Amino acid sequence: MVLDKSNEKLEELDQISHFDAFKNLEDCAPKADIIFVAVKPHHAEDLFKRIYPMVTPDQILISIMAGVTLDAIQSFSGLKKVIRAMPNLPAKVGLGLTSYVASPEVSRIELLAIESLLNTTGKSILVSNENLIDASTGISGSGPAYVFYFMQSMMEAALQMGFSKNDSKVLVSQTFTGATELFNQSNLSPNSWMEKVASKGGTTQAALDSMDDNNVNELIKEAAFAAFSRAVELGEEN
Repeated sequence: MVLDKSNEKLEELDQISHFDAFKNLEDCAPKADIIFVAVKPHHAEDLFKRIYPMVTPDQILISIMAGVTLDAIQSFSGLKKVIRAMPNLPAKVGLGLTSYVASPEVSRIELLAIESLLNTTGKSILVSNENLIDASTGISGSGPAYVFYFMQSMMEAALQMGFSKNDSKVLVSQTFTGATELFNQSNLSPNSWMEKVASKGGTTQAALDSMDDNNVNELIKEAAFAAFSRAVELGEEN
């Protein structure tokens, strides 16, 4: 069951046999075993006020809202079985990463069911505390944008070197795909792979030296911590 306020989206969902689309909360929320909440954090309080009278203690609520804590969700929704999850954009193509944390009221059997459900969009990691949900926002949640940022820079460099737009895209995308697959199929660290690619005085070493000279390593870590800090701030605001 999928609930949406947009008539256009509801018409689109009606064309997909996998879903029953709804516009009214009371028509679907009471019947659900698991309720996914996928709204902006500032909509949470109003939504939970509406959902509060409809839910039962056996239902599980999974929130993918950034920064809204388990305690806040339990307080506003009236449900005790609550999970906070942080998926990322590659879930759209079945290659996502979702970190999640559960309230103590969620049983081990229920956690296994949730894990299986989340793994349909890629891989999932059960973390030990909510702080790691905010931290994963800075790594995996926002991380695809960092990769796209790097790819955009490389594509722009390729264009300036004289490659066509299409060839620039192929050069960069296949490089990322190949490097990721090499990393996944071995136990080598990124540093070990860099040592394999770079030779003393060679072209790759010149590029790596340029990145070191410009402190790129620290800048990337600062960016990840900036996203982490913002996730914490969102929790405090909400």
